[in-house]
Amino acid sequence: MVPCIISMQKNLVMCNPINISQEEGEKMSLEAIEKVTQVELNLQERKTTAEAEARQLVANAEREGFALLECTRSAAAENAKQMLKQAEERAAQRASEIGRAAEAESAALREAAGKYLEEAAEFIVERVVNH
Repeated sequence: MVPCIISMQKNLVMCNPINISQEEGEKMSLEAIEKVTQVELNLQERKTTAEAEARQLVANAEREGFALLECTRSAAAENAKQMLKQAEERAAQRASEIGRAAEAESAALREAAGKYLEEAAEFIVERVVNH
């Protein structure tokens, strides 16, 4: 008889063509079956542990990713607030400069108009009196 190793979980049969007695063969086959079964159980435990670790790694990566995303969004919002504040400050400064320039131009025009006011009044009076 040829001793065989049988894996019940994998439907595997491995035969060794060594000539040994039937009693030794049955003993060895039973021991081999027990060893194979134990190895399969160990492998299944390792597989289950590896799957759990993989799920945990994925969960950790997702959690860290969401935290980083929230941090980035928060930093972007703060950056946008700062940029808006700076833009408003520049706009206010520019509006002030434009106001000062307009006021200076207005003063120059008033001064120029004041110089000719007396001449204009005399011209009008002269036209009215002569006509």
